[in-house]
Amino acid sequence: MARGQDFYERLGIGRSATQEEIRKSYRRLARKFHPDLNPGDKSAEDAFKKIQEAYDVLSDARKRKVYDQFGTYSEAAFPGGAGGPQGPGMDFGGFDFTDFFTQASGGRPRSETRSSGSTSFGDSFGDIFGQFFGRGAQREAAAQPEKGADLEYALRVDFWQSIRGTQVRLKISRQEACSQCGGSGSGSGRSTACASCGGSGTVTQTAGAMRFNLTCPRCQGRGKLRSTCAACHGDGRIVGSDLVEVRIPPGVQSGSRLRVAGKGNAGTMGAPAGDLYITVQVEEHPFFKRDGDDIHIQVPVTVWEAALGAKIEVPTIDGRALLKIPQGTRNGQKFRLREKGVLNSRKDRRGDQIVEALVQAPAAQDERTREILRELAQLHPEDPRSEIWEQV
Repeated sequence: MARGQDFYERLGIGRSATQEEIRKSYRRLARKFHPDLNPGDKSAEDAFKKIQEAYDVLSDARKRKVYDQFGTYSEAAFPGGAGGPQGPGMDFGGFDFTDFFTQASGGRPRSETRSSGSTSFGDSFGDIFGQFFGRGAQREAAAQPEKGADLEYALRVDFWQSIRGTQVRLKISRQEACSQCGGSGSGSGRSTACASCGGSGTVTQTAGAMRFNLTCPRCQGRGKLRSTCAACHGDGRIVGSDLVEVRIPPGVQSGSRLRVAGKGNAGTMGAPAGDLYITVQVEEHPFFKRDGDDIHIQVPVTVWEAALGAKIEVPTIDGRALLKIPQGTRNGQKFRLREKGVLNSRKDRRGDQIVEALVQAPAAQDERTREILRELAQLHPEDPRSEIWEQV
């Protein structure tokens, strides 16, 4: 992950990325650096905070616009995502840029400086100012309701919970609609003078040797701020905890993501809440090894069972099952028990269980056993390594 301060670098995307690309990149990085998936890793925790900060700004169209224009975003300076230089209230201290454009084009009217395939300095400079300060002298539109941000949560389950499914109750920290103001952010008191502009409606900004009086981004040029809710400080939302019931379906695997609709952060101005995405991590079992929907096990087999053939009991995730060992079974030979694996809820079918035979020789601890083994060696004098020498 890029460690720079640029929000686009943090998410590993370009400045022209769509909201869907921003969302996908955030989810990918959140799963990688989430503190619950990296316990005790301070660097992962710091990286996750930086990713969350970048996503909070770039996923909000108004905040992203401010960030793209100024290269930074501060809730204190631009509350609600509004901000930046604006048309009305813009004061250039008597400096007439029309004369500047005319002089830069050699005294000709600006329309006469254009030529096929080229643009004059005055023309370019005017276009830059028109884009930067918002030609047309129109203020930002009023804040619009926005859907709440999605949340990511890591959940660890044991092997048997993943096989059989379970129901869990999670305590989630999330932004909820403020109950005191009903999510509006407004208080019951009177409006107060804007602290950013001192009630004048404008703020001064410098660009090199030039100074501009711009419309105050905090009060939108009104000079006053509406009374804000004391509980949520005007945001309309407060951080609270919520108990969420989550059903873990049978057969869930590590890395599976479950979506709980409407359990993300609350939206603004009554907009719907985001969703909660749960990434499942399954703990390993000491005996059963899972591979997709199949279960793999290793079972010891005696020499005489392997040589003569036998029927043996083997453990499965459903209990005991009978497995036929044919005559002449070799060490490491594998057998398949059909539909004794994990249930795949999406495909509505079960995987298989793969049993690997581990042929074990008896310990020759007495003379009678050694005598029988010597007789067996005389009956079968062939060299089992002969094929190796033929290939060397």
